[in-house]
Amino acid sequence: MSEIAEDMIKEALKDMIDPELGYNIVDLGLIYGVAIRNAHVDVVMTMTTPGCPATNYIQEGTRERLLAIEGVETATVNVVWSPPWEPSIMSDDAKQYFGFA
Repeated sequence: MSEIAEDMIKEALKDMIDPELGYNIVDLGLIYGVAIRNAHVDVVMTMTTPGCPATNYIQEGTRERLLAIEGVETATVNVVWSPPWEPSIMSDDAKQYFGFA
């Protein structure tokens, strides 16, 4: 079993694309926190809007992607609404892609 690291988790979560925006959830700034305890990973994330119709899809897809990482045995994905998402928390690449840079 390989050691699980936060940067490894975030890199893997770049495979999860927000279906409405067509961009990965990490660079969109939707991942607020990652906690790793042995083979368990907790992710705290948000959506771009509280009424996002893709919330369940993104939450479950994120969980499935976590479970596909070598060494991760269990995963929890918690969606929070505070602080609210805003474009300023996107990566520089995402800001440029969406015309905020």
